[in-house]
Amino acid sequence: MATTQDFKNGLVIEYNNDLYTIVQFQHVKPGKGPAFVRTKLKNIKTGRVVENTFNSGVKINVARVERRPHQYLYRDDMGYYFMHLETFEQITVPETMIENHEFLKEGQTVEIVVHADTENVLTVDLPPFVVMEVVYSEPGVKGDTATNTLKPAKIETGATVMVPLFVNTGDKIKVDTRDSSYVERVKA
Repeated sequence: MATTQDFKNGLVIEYNNDLYTIVQFQHVKPGKGPAFVRTKLKNIKTGRVVENTFNSGVKINVARVERRPHQYLYRDDMGYYFMHLETFEQITVPETMIENHEFLKEGQTVEIVVHADTENVLTVDLPPFVVMEVVYSEPGVKGDTATNTLKPAKIETGATVMVPLFVNTGDKIKVDTRDSSYVERVKA
């Protein structure tokens, strides 16, 4: 058991018979009345974000979760296969539990969040940035760089990312996996 004083971003709590992670919280002490805590909670299973207000000092159940390093191996019709980096145990995870699965590359290291009490896989967290090679992109027109114009580029995993006009086929780019956006061109 914990109280609202123990809130921090990323904490996983049991709320309405489901697991939620705290995305954002704010302690509020109004002039009149008791203090309270405003929170934004993200449902781990559905990904839906809800807002809730807790009275200050209320007791909550904290779920024990572990972040375990795994290496992505391959994918088939059963799901995505990962290997634990310390025990070499392999697990299969369905596509629905992986946010932005189109940025997974064989051999890539990810963190799998596991409920420690039940050993159920909750989510697969990709690294925030990945380096990918552009396999196809329309050539940019010389002199057409005055505006921040973007063009679609297909990367090695098959995903499409909007990139600036100067990015060409064969270039390596850094991609933000949280919002699928181009960050920068990487020097080889």
